[in-house]
Amino acid sequence: MTPITARWWASGTIYGMRVDHVVYAAEAEGLLPTAKRLGEALGVEPGDSGVHPRFGTRNVILPLANHRFVEVVEVLDHPASDKAPFGQAVRARSEQGGGWLGWVVEVKDMAAAEKLVGRPAAPGNRHRPDGTEVTWKQLGVKGLMADAQVPFFIEWSGDQPHPSQIGNSEADLTAMRIAGSPERVREWLGLTGEPGVDREEWEPQIDFDFIAPNGTPGLMSVVFQTQNGTVEI
Repeated sequence: MTPITARWWASGTIYGMRVDHVVYAAEAEGLLPTAKRLGEALGVEPGDSGVHPRFGTRNVILPLANHRFVEVVEVLDHPASDKAPFGQAVRARSEQGGGWLGWVVEVKDMAAAEKLVGRPAAPGNRHRPDGTEVTWKQLGVKGLMADAQVPFFIEWSGDQPHPSQIGNSEADLTAMRIAGSPERVREWLGLTGEPGVDREEWEPQIDFDFIAPNGTPGLMSVVFQTQNGTVEI
């Protein structure tokens, strides 16, 4: 096991980078049954669904502690899903049976991430059930499609609540098991210095377990601490 704490993210070229959420592609049963089953495993009530018109997808949010969440997503029969990288990625993962699609880091300065990746971010939006529009910028889905061990970047608009705030949750994301290389992920994120430095004392720890990929690299499983103990999905 290669334990790398949240301090890992603090030493790099992008300001304010942190693990924001993990993405799970709906299985054959469909979006709502998949979200319900995951929610029951975590002791979390699913909520705050909506359609991503630019990506041809729709999702359901499972809120977590520490300003994080699980996004369960499915592709729609819509032209946008054939054009947008995110829609393409969700379709491909669901056609493989569904499961973990990837993980996402939030940044405060998308311009730095754009410089690092070498292309501009794409706008995203979703209409919540109450009619509120949630907006953001995201970058790096093409990188995830080419090398599924790496995360993509998101910058939330500053005038709206974070998706994790839709409900109170004691379930906490504590570890991720990734088929891949920590060196490759650090390079993708522009991280410098030694892991384990410059962590704020309040920042909760996430352990990363990198294993040599047997086949396609990617997010293999996620560990949560819940009211009923440790749950690995």
